[in-house]
Amino acid sequence: MIEVAAAIIENAQGQILIAKRKVGKSQAGLWEFPGGKIEAGETAQDCLVRELQEEMNMLIQPGERFGVNEHDYGTVQIRLIAYWATFVSGEMRLVDHDEYAWVERDELNNYIFAPADIKFVEMLV
Repeated sequence: MIEVAAAIIENAQGQILIAKRKVGKSQAGLWEFPGGKIEAGETAQDCLVRELQEEMNMLIQPGERFGVNEHDYGTVQIRLIAYWATFVSGEMRLVDHDEYAWVERDELNNYIFAPADIKFVEMLV
């Protein structure tokens, strides 16, 4: 099972950051809460800081754990571990995503999410 971390980042207006997977990536065209694979010897929080810096050029501060969801994609099983996080600084630059959006919680259902992220959408709306 692959462990993956996801950040639930809420801005001052109460909107949540989501990002759409780039064509050519797994789950391409689907929305997700940004994050990435946890590397050996790395905590989920350290992973989130690293991944958001690499993939979106933003510095975040992870907070409390939001939830865990295990999902079987058939060829791979993942354990997605989500944390609340606070935006600290940075100017958005996308690497693994085509788009990003800050959305109201009640708008999350208007987007098609990667299957592993759907549990977190349901917890937020």
